[in-house]
Amino acid sequence: MPNSSSVSEFLLLAFADMCKLQLLHFALFLGIYLAALLGNGLILSAVACHHRFHTPMYFLLLNLALLDLGCISTTLPKAMANALWDTRAISYQGCVAQVFFFVFLFGAEYSLLTIMSYDRYVAICKPLHYGSLLGSRACAQMAAAAWGSGFLNAVLHTASTFSLPLCQGNVLEQFFCEIPHILKLSCSDSYIREVQLCTVTAFLFGGCFVFIVVSYVQIFRAVLRMPSEQGRHKAFSTCLPHLAVVSLFLSTVIFSHLKPPLISSPSLDLVLAFLYLVVPPALNPFIYCMRSKEIKVAMWKVTTGCFS
Repeated sequence: MPNSSSVSEFLLLAFADMCKLQLLHFALFLGIYLAALLGNGLILSAVACHHRFHTPMYFLLLNLALLDLGCISTTLPKAMANALWDTRAISYQGCVAQVFFFVFLFGAEYSLLTIMSYDRYVAICKPLHYGSLLGSRACAQMAAAAWGSGFLNAVLHTASTFSLPLCQGNVLEQFFCEIPHILKLSCSDSYIREVQLCTVTAFLFGGCFVFIVVSYVQIFRAVLRMPSEQGRHKAFSTCLPHLAVVSLFLSTVIFSHLKPPLISSPSLDLVLAFLYLVVPPALNPFIYCMRSKEIKVAMWKVTTGCFS
């Protein structure tokens, strides 16, 4: 039986067995990937090139666009290549890199979404203290903490996962290298330490989730107390994009990992992973653009080369 030292590659789950369907999936993935690159790239350019967007909210949005680009680029190009060349293989080193960057970027994005909810809470519930609580230095430090926490989380999980001996083959029932599916190949009881690490991470992410929920409860209470309808509309318009992004992000992840075992299947796991890995990075730029006229105008100027 092979162990981790003798495994030179893993076999990923294919989206389809027929060549024509694989080409169709490749075309679909390519369209989604290009849309994500275009949308997030325009947000990066708009925020970087327009001085009126040099505020904490748009600085955090710029970081979100960077993380979205990283998340979708970690898994989708390999899936497209496999579909195009009719293969399922990924090298051992490629799988290690994919796990590291996936955990790193995914964890950093969740932390950043938590910080963005705090930004909206301060802007609406404590507007007079916004400059002192969320100055440029504090905002940069919080963003750095989000990236740093994701990096530390990725180092711990990657080292813990790939230090385990593998004796159950090299076939992963997922279209990318995901830790739970790699652990199924382990023949050692030491996988318990990875389960313990995942439990600690789950508690930390649960704390972030509670923080987001409490922040929005306070935001909605403050908005509903506003006497002006125009003020309520403006407050909601600044919160709804972030709330939509958080809802899309969390609903797909929670259902994917906490669904009842009775309805679990490789095909369903594949579709759900596609929803939480690929769809949010592609949709996030459009969610923000639909609710912000300033971003729409700035992105249009970027595409036409006209900078104010």
